[in-house]
This record gives sequence, C-alpha cells and structure tokens, in this order.
Amino acid sequence: MVYYRAGKVGTYAGSSEKTEERRRYDEAIGRFAASDPADFREAAGKAAAEIRAVVPDYTWIRNLLDLLIVVGAVAFGIRGLFFQPFKIPTGSMQPTLYGIHYMYTTPLGKNLPGFLNYALFSARRARLTVRETGEASFRGYRNALFSDVSEFAIGDQLYTLPGPPQKAADFAGLREGTVYRRGDVLADGFLSLGDHLFVERFSLYLSPPRRGEIMIFTTDGLRVGDEPLSASSGFYYVKRLVALPGDTVRLRGNQLYVKPAGGKAFVRIQDLAPRTKRLYSGKGGYQGHLSEMGDYTLFGAGEDYQVPPEHYFMLGDNSRFSLDSRFFGAVPRKNLVGRSWFIFWPFSRRWGFTDALEPVDEPTGEAAGGTFPVMARQ
Repeated sequence: MVYYRAGKVGTYAGSSEKTEERRRYDEAIGRFAASDPADFREAAGKAAAEIRAVVPDYTWIRNLLDLLIVVGAVAFGIRGLFFQPFKIPTGSMQPTLYGIHYMYTTPLGKNLPGFLNYALFSARRARLTVRETGEASFRGYRNALFSDVSEFAIGDQLYTLPGPPQKAADFAGLREGTVYRRGDVLADGFLSLGDHLFVERFSLYLSPPRRGEIMIFTTDGLRVGDEPLSASSGFYYVKRLVALPGDTVRLRGNQLYVKPAGGKAFVRIQDLAPRTKRLYSGKGGYQGHLSEMGDYTLFGAGEDYQVPPEHYFMLGDNSRFSLDSRFFGAVPRKNLVGRSWFIFWPFSRRWGFTDALEPVDEPTGEAAGGTFPVMARQ
C-alpha cells in the first residue's frame, strides 16, 4: 500500500491505530474526489478539516523553529557587526578595566548572600584563616560552577580559594614551603572574576582609530621573542591605542612622547590624546607609562620607534604589569576588532561607558604584592 502524508510518499507499514488513521484519511480524500466540482471550495474546506482531525498538525513546531532561527540570526548579526561581549582576562588595563582581581570588600559590603555577591559584583568569597600551624603546599586545581578553585594545604589541613593557583597565591600571600601559624588570616575578601563589556565594532568601518581609544584586537601573528603571543596569552587582547601609523614613539622618564607622522617635534601623549591625562594623574593606581621595564624586545631604553604603515602602537594602563607593544610590537590594522564601549557586569563603580571615570582620589603609591593596593578601591 502506498500513502501520501505531509508531502512524502512511501510504503505504509504501521500498527492497527495507524491503519485506522489511514482509513479515515482515505475516506476524507474519497469524499473530496467524489464531490460536485461546483461545490469545490466547500468540499475542500471539509476535507481539510477532516484530514487535520486525523493527521496531527506539527506546523507550530516549524513556526517556532523559524522564529528561533530568525532571532538567532539577528542576535549573531548584532554580535558580529555591532556589539560583541568580551571578558577582561588580565589586570593590564587596571584601574580602567579590571581582569580577575582581589577586593577587600564588595561595593555594598561583606554581608550580602553569596549569590548576590556573584550576581551583582562577579565576586566570590575568598577567606583563609590558618587552622593549624604548618608548611604550605599547593595541592590541586579544579573547575567549579562559577570560577576555578585552587587547593592548598598548610600542614595537614586542606584549604580552597577561588581563582587559578597563581592568582590565589598572590592575593593570599601563600608561598610554597613557608610555615604559617595557627590564626594567621591570609585572605578575608572577595575575588572578582573581571569586567565584562560590550565591544562596539561597526564604527571602525566609518572612522579610523584614534589615539587614546581603548581597542580590542586579536593576537594573530604577534610574537614575544620566538613564542606566539596567542600561545600564552589567549587570542584577544585589550589595550589603549597611543600611536598611529607613521608616528614615532619615545619613552623617557616614565613619560610617553609621540611625534605624529610628518611632524617635527615630540609631544606628550596627554597633549595629543586628552583622555590619557588620567594616566599621568598619579592617583588611583595610574602610573604613567613606565620606561624602565628592563630590556625591551622591540626597542631599548633611550631608543625611538616608528610605527609601520597600517599598524598601531598599544600600551596597557597598568604600565608596570602590562605585556604590550613594548614587547610584541605594533598591531596590524587587520587585527583590530573594535572599541570598548560599555561595562555591563559587574555592577561596580566602573559600570557604564568605559573610560569615563576619574581615578580614585588617593595617591597611587608604591607597588606591593604584584599590584598597587589603591586599585582595590577603584
């Protein structure tokens, strides 16, 4: 027996229930075929109603799938052409943008339930009080629901802290082989999982990059020495663009000078790009652009560097702890992804349009423990 159903033709082989369904289907078709041609419209309507009563209508599933496909296409189109979400991976742009970092308290205090600390501030509780005197040792590293977890032992006692091992060891001051005493408080704060922001992509097709803008770019083709930058630092980077193609850059006394392409004199970067003035404020963790960073792989202390055509020179705001164009060179135009636009999470002091805040009104001070302590207040 041959059947026709939902646009397909094939051999009918089914249960007695399906055979009854087929019989009713054939009868409806037969009555339609035997109807008076003069009553075609009415007969067709009756036949369609009878067939719908026999054959389940799955068109709602197709309509739903069509809707999901359209919504998905629009969402991916917006993401690909206009606003793409990114997570800041490191602290190289602090205090403007934050990667994973330790906080002594959340903006609303310590007493919020754990879920709210995470939902509002992307923060996980980081507390470690030594229970028994002993020597510290790293024990393990595992993925958790909201962030990575590191395990340490002090003597016979096991402790966990949020974050990857190096980050956890840094903010808790844990050192392998060091003896800690019972009652020592090594951590009593929160670990934030970093700023999440939207990157605006479309305007790069309409206006060229400008000095002072914060840009997201890929590390494709960039190298530090013989090692590809992407191998150790990921595929995306965020830095501040400080020099354009043809510009010549100079670092002297922790001050960046730029001679624009075709210009005759070097000018302070903050005079060319006003949004960089806060970097030289000496407040809130801003340090200027440090020139004493050891041996550069790109150009040595006291030397100048000319940015090649179709390339851009990028520096991190956290100059002492930034791997940037001083080491991997200028970034090709084809690597640029977009401009930083809006921090949508966490709901901290930095929430809102990026690069819009004035620094915390406290001196930057000296670096300690791999960071500037005042940054914890930003």
